[in-house]
Amino acid sequence: MLAAPLLLLLFLPFPPSSGAQLPDQDRVQVDLKAPPFPWGSMRLPKTISPIHYDLTIHPNLTTLDFTGVVRIQLDVHEDTNAIILHSKHLHISNVLLFATEGVKPLKVSAHPRFNQLALESDSVLAKGRRYEVQLEFAANLSESYHGFYKSSYRTSSGEVRVMASTQFEATFARLAFPCFDEPAFKANFTIRITREPRHIAISNMPMVKTDELPGGLLKDHFDTTVKMSTYLVAYIVSDFLSVSKTTQHGVKISVYAVPEKIDQTAFALDAAVKLLDFYDDYFDIPYPLPKQDLAAIPDFQSGAMENWGLTTYRETGLLFDPDKSSASDKLGITKVIAHELAHQWFGNLVTMEWWNDLWLNEGFAKFMEFISLRITYPELQVDDFFLAKCFEAMEVDSLSSSHPVSTPVENPTQIQEMFDDVSYDKGACILNMLRDFLTPEAFEIGIIRYLKRYSYQNTVNSHLWESLTNVCNSDDLDEGRIKHKKFCSKRDVQSGATKWYSGDELDVRAIMDTWTLQEGFPLVTVEVRGREVRLSQERYLKTDDYSLTEGFLWQIPLTYMTSTSSTVHRFLLKTKTDVLYLPEEADWVKFNVDMSGYYMVHYAGEGWNSIIKLLHHNHTALSSNDRASLIHNIFQLVSTEKVRLDTALDLSLYLSKETEIMAVTQGFGELVPLYKLMEKRDMAALENQMKDYIVDLFRGLIGRQEWTDSGSVSQRVLRSYLLLFGCFRNYAPCVSKATELFTKWKESDGTMSLPVDITMAVFLIGARTPEGWDFLLEKYRSSLQMSVKSRMKSAMSTSPLQEKLKWMMEQSLSNVVMKTQDLPDVMVSVSRNPRGYNMAWDFFRANWHILIKKFELGSSTVSFMVTGVTSQYSTREMLEEVRSFFGSLDEDSGSEMRCIRQAYETIEDNIRWTDRNLPLLQAWLDKRRPKALHEDL
Repeated sequence: MLAAPLLLLLFLPFPPSSGAQLPDQDRVQVDLKAPPFPWGSMRLPKTISPIHYDLTIHPNLTTLDFTGVVRIQLDVHEDTNAIILHSKHLHISNVLLFATEGVKPLKVSAHPRFNQLALESDSVLAKGRRYEVQLEFAANLSESYHGFYKSSYRTSSGEVRVMASTQFEATFARLAFPCFDEPAFKANFTIRITREPRHIAISNMPMVKTDELPGGLLKDHFDTTVKMSTYLVAYIVSDFLSVSKTTQHGVKISVYAVPEKIDQTAFALDAAVKLLDFYDDYFDIPYPLPKQDLAAIPDFQSGAMENWGLTTYRETGLLFDPDKSSASDKLGITKVIAHELAHQWFGNLVTMEWWNDLWLNEGFAKFMEFISLRITYPELQVDDFFLAKCFEAMEVDSLSSSHPVSTPVENPTQIQEMFDDVSYDKGACILNMLRDFLTPEAFEIGIIRYLKRYSYQNTVNSHLWESLTNVCNSDDLDEGRIKHKKFCSKRDVQSGATKWYSGDELDVRAIMDTWTLQEGFPLVTVEVRGREVRLSQERYLKTDDYSLTEGFLWQIPLTYMTSTSSTVHRFLLKTKTDVLYLPEEADWVKFNVDMSGYYMVHYAGEGWNSIIKLLHHNHTALSSNDRASLIHNIFQLVSTEKVRLDTALDLSLYLSKETEIMAVTQGFGELVPLYKLMEKRDMAALENQMKDYIVDLFRGLIGRQEWTDSGSVSQRVLRSYLLLFGCFRNYAPCVSKATELFTKWKESDGTMSLPVDITMAVFLIGARTPEGWDFLLEKYRSSLQMSVKSRMKSAMSTSPLQEKLKWMMEQSLSNVVMKTQDLPDVMVSVSRNPRGYNMAWDFFRANWHILIKKFELGSSTVSFMVTGVTSQYSTREMLEEVRSFFGSLDEDSGSEMRCIRQAYETIEDNIRWTDRNLPLLQAWLDKRRPKALHEDL
């Protein structure tokens, strides 16, 4: 999610500005010529732990710096002379030790590469004793999106206003105050913030009082927090306004935004109230704070952050205008709020011990998005969108550069790299598989037990598996810690696992270790011979080096159904090969029902032919999720030569009858990348044939779309997708209608109300001409609706006007007309534009060092740029060019990042795919062309 440059100087050697004076005491300067640093590990020692931080911060929003003082109460667990803690880019002074014997200064030394300070005493700090240490510090407000950083926004009158906000996950609290910046060092925090009267300050806890200071300043005192990790500390100084409501459980919910956008907060406020009440009841654990704030920050790198009691968001992730925001906007905002509020339990109340188990936070929060919205917002139909998360995870997990869900990490760059699709999406998908395996009731019992057992503590993988084993343990029931007594009285859940297999006692840890401690995922090959079904498993991997697939074994909860029965059968595959027997012979067998399992299936022998026959004649015999998973699996198997491309394309023909969003969008997801590869290979004839095939396939469905906002959320999201594609591909009816609407909208000076869900298609067509593009830019500048601005920006980046594309990237970098936070999206969008991809690659290379400084090494944003800009290359020349650029970097500028290896692998896979399959594709398209023309007649 967020990241930091690894090897930068620890201290900024500047004097405090006149607007931010350090207290009037003798300074203890850091002695950089001191003896060797007394600690040699990136991880802090466990000899001392913090109990309480008393933190006072004074940001100056004119001089853009801050001063502060922190007093930390410490427990000593072993005799020591040194206190080792974190600090980065902070000017440290006046370091004092408070003990029963009195107050004395400490000697300070620094280890810049580890972001560590050593505070050394000339006498022993004794085991079992409690001490306090006080440090004064000063720094500039960060120019990146991490630590205590500067943000700004422009009012409708053109005035630029400055604010300051925090982003501390994963390793950035140390940029704002000296601290023990590791998740296991939980403590309580009492925070005070000095500000000008024109601003407000908010933090994790409610404000308890405000003091007037000399010079007209104010100091806000906030209540002491619960015990929590440093990365969850948050404070904001701004001119925000807020709206508030109270939940059924008595928690005050407030949404904060810049004054001119406060009227876009009502939906988020209602959603937060409803979702916090849901989690309070679902987890059977009261939310422990008196308030929960949600703040829309004008400059924000990731989507949102779960700071306890003060969650922060991009404006597009929180602000909703019922007249201007789309169905997709509503779905996205609600999911983000559900994710961050789930973290208040998973992550905040119970926290992973170290970042190697980040998935315990992020996988659960991603998973709970869908569990919570399924119940609280059934009209959003979130189940139509879950599978896409698993497919996205598999895309990364099919590369040899992938990593286990739980994997060792040490330095800040490695930690930042954990905030990826594996931790979030794979984590959510294996939890969904486990829920289906144990039953939803047993799973809920187990996670409630986990949360109650480890509240305010730190956990590792095994703690979760233990909590999900023997969930009807009588101790839990007798002590009233479990709310599902009725369920447990009906059955012994674990003995109920005989529905999967018999003989062995269910060992959740043994099963799930195979999914979290090794990278990748299994491909299950199924061969049906009468009633006999032969099963085998191997790692699915996009590589020519098949030795990399050896040595992997999963315990796989298989599900299947057949043509003769809709009953879902279950079988736990624990070995490399096995055999099962069907109750009776069947015309077809479908494994991984609804794709509840995180694995792919290959139907050997006549298996795929029987599936294809079924889809062509009676596709609704399978659920839309089943159909989507078949589309995904068969095209992915082309990459490993398990299936011929023409077989996969034969299956795709059924899509002309498809209407459900998951299957339709997966069809696009497999077919569109094929012509995107050709766009960068100068193969116009074949490229256009492929584009024509896709348009022809969905012509009927596109033609049935109305240019309105009617229908369910899924229908509306699908409509936006289809009409946008039709305009992209110059489908005449779409282009004609979009042109007509854009002309009318432009003639009305943008006042005409367009149906929200079709605006992207309309803007796309408008952006193709210089006049239309300039008009969109004019409206972009003046609009206060974030969702509208986002659609305009996206449409403008698809323009064929190269000078406009270059201008967009340059403007995004300068943070004037367009926000730098949006630069990654703009640049990747331009890189996917046939008229812009060379320009985006050149811009990316020329500005690499600026980008990694702004967005931080290892961050998901940098990874998104690296893989996004390069993922559609498929020639050896471009592979060499990409290798040459990244090969010229050193470790400090990103050479060791995993995303670079992923970029190489993806291009190599593209090269293999095109070498093997372009002749097949040409032949298949040529073969069906006369038939298609005949059918059209």
